[in-house]
Amino acid sequence: MMEKGIHTHNEIFSQPEAWAQALDVVAQARPRLQALLSAAYDQVLFTGCGSTYYLSLSAAALFQELTGRLARAVPGGELLLNPQTALAGSGKTLLVAVSRSGSTTETVRAVEQFKQHKRGPVLAITNYAEKPLAGLADLAIVIDKGQEQSVAQTRSFASMYVAAAALAAVAAGDENLLQALAGLPEVGRKLLAAGEPLARQFGEYGRSEAALAFDRYYFLGSGARYGLACEVNLKLKEMTLTHSEPFHFLEFRHGPMSMVTASTVVVGLLSERNFKHESAVLQEMQAKGSRILTLAETGAMLSFDSGIPESGCGVLYLPVLQLMAFYRSLAKGLDPDRPHNLSAVIQLDL
Repeated sequence: MMEKGIHTHNEIFSQPEAWAQALDVVAQARPRLQALLSAAYDQVLFTGCGSTYYLSLSAAALFQELTGRLARAVPGGELLLNPQTALAGSGKTLLVAVSRSGSTTETVRAVEQFKQHKRGPVLAITNYAEKPLAGLADLAIVIDKGQEQSVAQTRSFASMYVAAAALAAVAAGDENLLQALAGLPEVGRKLLAAGEPLARQFGEYGRSEAALAFDRYYFLGSGARYGLACEVNLKLKEMTLTHSEPFHFLEFRHGPMSMVTASTVVVGLLSERNFKHESAVLQEMQAKGSRILTLAETGAMLSFDSGIPESGCGVLYLPVLQLMAFYRSLAKGLDPDRPHNLSAVIQLDL
């Protein structure tokens, strides 16, 4: 009988190889990308569903930060059913559609509708070349090493996020950042090895007791890190059936902190730019009894020490928090490969 979580564990630890491929694919597509990105757009719109919507939130924030061009994210289902809320007037839009499978119904139908109304070109980021989304796109960035056997996205999400970060660097013409991104796979391998004990500690804490000691998790991230906080929150929900929520750092004081108890974990995806203000929030939550887990380039419980600019470090927040969810799932007797009620691809009759 197959060991529980074997695919998820392998996919988390092998993801640096998929990051490297993502960077190679973007480099090979760079002339076509630059041609696509050189046009004047009223906005750049990122879309996806579930994990890839959260990726879109982070990617849009990063794209706007690096380029100064208007970018936003919208779920695929909203773009399909309520396009008037995402597409203003008759302006030209570059649509960046993100999907692990390339077959998610809402995303594919939204792209078809977008093309029918001639709103602009479509750039796809996916892990499968022979699926509908790649065929619909004017240009498809395909990272096949991100493909997965498990249901919850880990390697796929991270590989597509690295591609989105490289895309933003290309759009900004930031050669220094593009060169720095090449160091991500090696940093990722070291981070997985160094961070696994911490992931187990926060995932398995209280395992010997009648119930696991932590019963709620909050993930805090701001700027481009908010979408990443949403994603690691989703991983914990999917794999462990645990109460968890994501928030912007300063928003956590405005009501949600009332939920903090001694059985709470607050995870901070800290930035260098706002380290002082974000750390102050975590210190307050610790004073209220919460356990704190921090990740940052330096000065955190898990420090990357990557030397990579902050705008290129986003993917480094993911692996150890994915592992935390993995170990909590096992501690609860669940199978991380097969989350309750979920399937790898959502296909609907729309």
